[in-house]
Amino acid sequence: MQTNKLNVSDTSRNKLGQEVVGMKTWAETVNGMTWGWTGVRGTWGGAEAEDSMRTMSAVGVNWVAIALGALQETAQSTKINYAEAPTVTDDEVRWAIRQAKSLGLKVCMKPVVNCANGTWRAHIAFFQQDVPGEPSWTEWFASYTEFIVHYARIAEEEGCEMLCVGCEMVQADSREHEWRALIQEVRKVYSGLVTYNCDKYQEDRLTWWDAVDIISSSGYYPIGEWEAHLDRIEAVLNRWEKPFFFMEGGCPSREGSAQKPNDWSLPGAPSEVEQANYYRVMFEACSKREWMRGYMLWDWPARLYDAADASRNDDYCMYGKQAEAIVRDYYESRLLAGKEALKTQ
Repeated sequence: MQTNKLNVSDTSRNKLGQEVVGMKTWAETVNGMTWGWTGVRGTWGGAEAEDSMRTMSAVGVNWVAIALGALQETAQSTKINYAEAPTVTDDEVRWAIRQAKSLGLKVCMKPVVNCANGTWRAHIAFFQQDVPGEPSWTEWFASYTEFIVHYARIAEEEGCEMLCVGCEMVQADSREHEWRALIQEVRKVYSGLVTYNCDKYQEDRLTWWDAVDIISSSGYYPIGEWEAHLDRIEAVLNRWEKPFFFMEGGCPSREGSAQKPNDWSLPGAPSEVEQANYYRVMFEACSKREWMRGYMLWDWPARLYDAADASRNDDYCMYGKQAEAIVRDYYESRLLAGKEALKTQ
């Protein structure tokens, strides 16, 4: 069994009588990166993937979200085909976790559902009440729970410090009863920390944050709006008394993306400067908040592009770009500050 809950004197108990982490308990510095998305079968393992993770670990990273996608056909389908291609195999998942551990990284296991027809998972939805002959939330959550519990077992067996039970499921967020039941099933097989990655702008809309140990969200906020959104998130944390970090965050290296960092398809020419400026502003704003535990930045692929092509790459990965140095310097300064703080205790 795992022992990931820190300073247990500040824990409390949820409605199930289980210990959960309080806001002041989890004093972790999360210098994280999301690795391997979307988890295409055959890409996790071998020299390229090994080099990718090793290169990532040199950017001051101490946490990694091992992120994989599994497909359902449409937003109204009720079966998640996680055992089939293109999803990575369980052996590949175990390889990635072990590789991260060998580099001294803490691991968050992050299984995510996607729609094969390209619909964003936030739009997965069904009738509010089950109707005979129609796809239902009951059917979908049965499949989704099987999916998440499968990876929860792997996370437990491989010693992952954290499990993310969902990502940006905006239409599903209101299904409080089903999420609580899912998390209860997860805790039967997994003893580490549990989080849910809500979408941007949704932090104050969830009604079941008490069921998880840590609140996390996708921090894709426009470059000039950080203070307002951090104020809003702070109010959420004060209400729920939970720790917080951004499970996702970042910006494409593309003109215009700093205003719409969540829009991966936004037209624009490649721009390292746009991405670098976004990270400077984000880190400056977030570093003023004592409650900010950190980030799992988006993202770092299992197979990196050639460094010589970095200036022409307009995606989120900062490898070989100006933003890489900004992230490294910031992450390393946070680790140093943490070490200095320990000396004074």
